[in-house]
Amino acid sequence: MTDTQFVAFIVAITLLTISPGIDTLLVLRNTSRGGWKDGVVSSLGICSGLFVHATVSAVGISVILLQSAWAFGLLKLAGALYLVWLGIQSLRSSGTSSLAGVVPVKSLDFNGLRSIREGLLSNVLNPKPIVFYMAFFPQFVSPDGNLLLQSLSLAGIHFMIGMVWLSALTLLLYRIKEWGAGERVEKVLQGITGAVMVIIGVSMALTKNE
Repeated sequence: MTDTQFVAFIVAITLLTISPGIDTLLVLRNTSRGGWKDGVVSSLGICSGLFVHATVSAVGISVILLQSAWAFGLLKLAGALYLVWLGIQSLRSSGTSSLAGVVPVKSLDFNGLRSIREGLLSNVLNPKPIVFYMAFFPQFVSPDGNLLLQSLSLAGIHFMIGMVWLSALTLLLYRIKEWGAGERVEKVLQGITGAVMVIIGVSMALTKNE
């Protein structure tokens, strides 16, 4: 990869990362639920999913998914249903009494395994990165080299940029909650992100494959 190609890759992948989407919603939801640790660990799960997409792209499974309507549709439906489920959980949490306003931060509802699982599944079950990696990565890899190693290296760069951005977003939200109305802020965030997740999930499930 030339210096020009590298700069182009960094700019493109950064713009993709900071664009609001499902990953951003999940981080906002989980930070509201369990504090900054929940948000950061969820971000780790999300960004780890990038290596799955890079591997799938490199070995050509993505081509099969893109060419097979039923296989791609099944993946899309699984991701949509998972997103709807997360959204419903957030909506339910927004209507119940929160721990954030009545107990110390260390007692927030944080479970590391749950957070990383939610982040990983949210990313892996999202068909958008598969399409993006298949269309984007070939511009920055050499067919003469090891495609898997090159794809994983590019995903590693994406991982670092994603972790920096999502972690910064997590800490910003956490500080806003500390300065703000505490429980009320959390309920509003849970409700908004939950509703948006359900809407996006339903939209994904109803959208026909092109």
